[in-house]
Amino acid sequence: MAKIQKPLAEVRYAKELAALEYADKGNSKPAGWKLSPAAVRDFIIGRNEPIAFGGENVEITQKFYGDNALVERAVITLAGSRGLMLVGEPGTAKTMLSELLSAAVCGISSNTVQGSAGTTEDNIKYSWNYALLLSKGPVQEALIPAPVYRGMREGIITRFEELTRCPQEVQDTLISLMSDRVMNIPEFEEGQNLLFAAEGFNIIGTANTRDKGVNDMSSALKRRFNFETVEPVKSPKLEAKIIASQCGELMENAGISAKIDMQAADILAEVFGELRSGVSSEKANVPKMSCVMSTAEAVSVYYQSALDAEYFGGGHISMRKLTENLLGAVLKESRDDLPKLREYYSGAIKLKAERRGGIWNEFYDSRSFLK
Repeated sequence: MAKIQKPLAEVRYAKELAALEYADKGNSKPAGWKLSPAAVRDFIIGRNEPIAFGGENVEITQKFYGDNALVERAVITLAGSRGLMLVGEPGTAKTMLSELLSAAVCGISSNTVQGSAGTTEDNIKYSWNYALLLSKGPVQEALIPAPVYRGMREGIITRFEELTRCPQEVQDTLISLMSDRVMNIPEFEEGQNLLFAAEGFNIIGTANTRDKGVNDMSSALKRRFNFETVEPVKSPKLEAKIIASQCGELMENAGISAKIDMQAADILAEVFGELRSGVSSEKANVPKMSCVMSTAEAVSVYYQSALDAEYFGGGHISMRKLTENLLGAVLKESRDDLPKLREYYSGAIKLKAERRGGIWNEFYDSRSFLK
């Protein structure tokens, strides 16, 4: 069988989840949960001590880097059977956090609705196999469950990605489901037409703040969720660590054995942080970009540069390729950002090259490729 490009979180971290469940015996858990809230937190932000399990010491690695208090609040929200809405700029790992929470709470992270302008009520609740519907009528086997139906029936979390991309009348389908925890199926006979949510069911939604105004949530729906804002990473050291960690996984999955170039990761982390905040450590003016300078974009820029180094560059990441891939990320939304990027190189990057020398000189010299 072909190797899967991106295994589900519950598959990728199956050993860690099994070890946590083993060590979690005797701890109180919310109804329908596989792990206690403390174990869910440890799964996401890591644990200092390994767990002796299956004849080995299993390390519980940190998977989400950011605000640990936010993770704890998210876990408590779900433990209280209240919907969780993760909002923030694109690329701040909202989807990753949603996936990790689902994998730890119920062992299934794939029960997902992908919101879009074309999302319908059928995509959320259920639809029908019309051949069976015509031949047998509205019977259970003719019903095709959608993610919310499945979540209620099996007592698992439903992830709703990009909720505000959906039309508001589709969003509001969730209001009664989240309040009453029951789904009415009018096609079925009386007495069989109600699906009551099993213990463990809940909804985790995500929304980008850049989509504000596309399809704003109604006040009624907002009241069904606790909102948590996932902020961009502010520490260059932490961002470099995230770049190294995530790119290490990507390179391993791609069969690339090269070591992470921490100098390149450090440069990207500092550059993305400055372009995001508009503040330079060198006290130089930094023009604010209109594009999203997220950690996810920084990971993409490093990974593209590492692939080029593996296949064309003799294993060495050149600053030219780093600049070229950075340019591609900047120009995704508007070519108006190109003069701003040139200004950043001729100002802040020039100062770094003069004061620090070394690889910053090479990075500054690569400005000639900003075409």
